[in-house]
Amino acid sequence: MGKLPDYFGVSAFGIKMGVIVPGSDVVELAYESLVLCNEDGFLDDGDTICITESVVARAQNNYVTVNEIAEQVRKKLNLKADSKVGVVFPILSRNRFSLIMKGIAAAVPEGHVVVQLSHPADEVGNQILPEDFAETTGKRNGEVISLEDIGENRFRHPITGVDYIELYQNIIREQSRGSTIFLSNDPLQIIKYDLDGIIVANVHKREGTRDKLLDRGQNVITLQDLCNEGCSWSEWGLLGSNISSGDKLKLAPREADLVAQQLQARVKQELGKNIEVIVYGDGAYRDPSTGIYELADPQPAFGLTEGLRGKYREGLKYKYLVDKMLDEGVKLEAIEGKLEEKKKENFQRNSVETEGTTPRKAEDLIASLADLVSGSADAGTPLILVKGFLNN
Repeated sequence: MGKLPDYFGVSAFGIKMGVIVPGSDVVELAYESLVLCNEDGFLDDGDTICITESVVARAQNNYVTVNEIAEQVRKKLNLKADSKVGVVFPILSRNRFSLIMKGIAAAVPEGHVVVQLSHPADEVGNQILPEDFAETTGKRNGEVISLEDIGENRFRHPITGVDYIELYQNIIREQSRGSTIFLSNDPLQIIKYDLDGIIVANVHKREGTRDKLLDRGQNVITLQDLCNEGCSWSEWGLLGSNISSGDKLKLAPREADLVAQQLQARVKQELGKNIEVIVYGDGAYRDPSTGIYELADPQPAFGLTEGLRGKYREGLKYKYLVDKMLDEGVKLEAIEGKLEEKKKENFQRNSVETEGTTPRKAEDLIASLADLVSGSADAGTPLILVKGFLNN
């Protein structure tokens, strides 16, 4: 494993790449950083290289404006300036949704926007009501909670302090004539507002929400159907997008599998190393303090090479096996060798030897590890070198 001692297990290192701007050759820049890793003895067969989606999308110049979002909304839902449009289950986020909301409202400047929020939190854990609010007001899960039910003393986001109802009201007010915001966990409640079109805005359960509305004859699309064609586009549409400067939104990278494959091929051809590559976004991490689930992207890995596809991380329950061997009188000096022998055996996923080691997709775990290492602040390491994961 290069300069790392053999007693190291899985390791992840942030690699600096310099500033990446629209038009940059992101594959070449990543390769140049890996050349340095190789020269210093840190690049090996079996390593996984992770590159954050944000620099890939930036290099692709994958940006859309609020006006372009509005145009897409009108086109995909066949709306007019005075139409009524609904938005179901948007997440509570300035970064992720404020400009999308602005674009939706701008699509109907003479019309009305109806927003249905889930409660007590959005799908990624951003809280909008106290946990027991519905219960204290006698509301069942699918019933509507109006702004009048909530009253003036509204709940603010526990971390940012933002009143998201007020934020979304103000955004809509600047672009359109009217707004209605209510809370309910039943997506069919929005049908009562006699809308010309509906945008399903939740991320992970979007298809189920859309299908329920389609079954009721609604004119409905998801965020993935917007900005998935044209000069700037992503197969993910507006899913995985982030606010940029001004009125611009950075989309998720397009064709990220191809980017991963190109970097893998370049490293193999020039450096002779067999690596895997992931283009990663949000890690699948849930903050135990706030309950906020960080995965606002549709999935942790936007693109990956074939060697990772369908691969799971699974293994033996070492703690159980060590205890079992000790109980059976196996000498301490023999246990390690017996564990290595056990690793070569084939065990069913439901066997006692694997109990407590739930198989998980390798791409999700590696992408989550990369996201935690790189963060989203000023570390300046959009490239992550993960060692020992695939061959540990």
